[in-house]
Amino acid sequence: MNTLAFTRTNSPSATAGYVGGTVTVLIWASWILATRHSAATPLGTIDIGLIRYGVPAIVLAPVWWRLGLLPKGVPAHLLALMVAGAGALFFQLTTFAIHATPAASAGTLLGGSMPLAAALIGVFIFKERPDASRWLGLAAILAGVGILLAGSLSSAVIPWTSFILLPAAALLWASYTHAFKRSGLTAIEAGAVIALWSFLIHIGLALIYGTSLGITPANEIALQVLSQGVLSGLTAMVAYGMAVKALGGTQAAAFTAITPVLATLGGGLLLGEEIGLLEISAAVITGLGVALSTGFFSRKH
Repeated sequence: MNTLAFTRTNSPSATAGYVGGTVTVLIWASWILATRHSAATPLGTIDIGLIRYGVPAIVLAPVWWRLGLLPKGVPAHLLALMVAGAGALFFQLTTFAIHATPAASAGTLLGGSMPLAAALIGVFIFKERPDASRWLGLAAILAGVGILLAGSLSSAVIPWTSFILLPAAALLWASYTHAFKRSGLTAIEAGAVIALWSFLIHIGLALIYGTSLGITPANEIALQVLSQGVLSGLTAMVAYGMAVKALGGTQAAAFTAITPVLATLGGGLLLGEEIGLLEISAAVITGLGVALSTGFFSRKH
């Protein structure tokens, strides 16, 4: 996967890319935990979506007001992939699945599948040629997911829908990554447009299906405003965009390697979820596989 030249004056520095990637993965891990926690509150997926995209839509209003709903120069199919891949559809799939999936398993299925999906898109659509270490990484990711699947079949802890919805959401995110790279938008511009479209979609869903925001305790709403709106919806979206612009999609995706491990630790320490050898093994193997499959340890990135 080709990266943007660092010598271009309008390209972010490599340091900014590494910072953006680190910030993103830390927020993603906390987002999984906060979303998992919301399953015990009156908040539904539509309610959380209103918060997730409402906050950045308000904060970035000057940006989307200047660009409009259909930014000039951005092909409609790229805009659609961006909104679906990092917006309303992605969010509804992941939130529904995470509500029924332990944080450790959700981190592995989603965080591990994201770079796997990005790599497959690169191979089959953009004709990339992964080296041996990347193929080894892809095999490790499949092994990690396979460990979870085997454990699920024997214990029924993880619903089968999670093995469909979370990888499907990862495919959406990978599509967003490729579309964003080709859109010509900055990280803030892309975040603003995606937030606006997704907020409008969730308003429509709320008008049809209703909302539980009015009966939810203020402290629970405040937690989701911070985690979903300020951190995930605004900060992580912009930070990930910085990483993609500065490092390219391949290197930026490598930062998701730590997500399964952080989600596993957080699920046990903060949510009281049981963490066994199965979950730890799947998280570590998947994390190593992600780092290898994205070329993080390759001589040629």
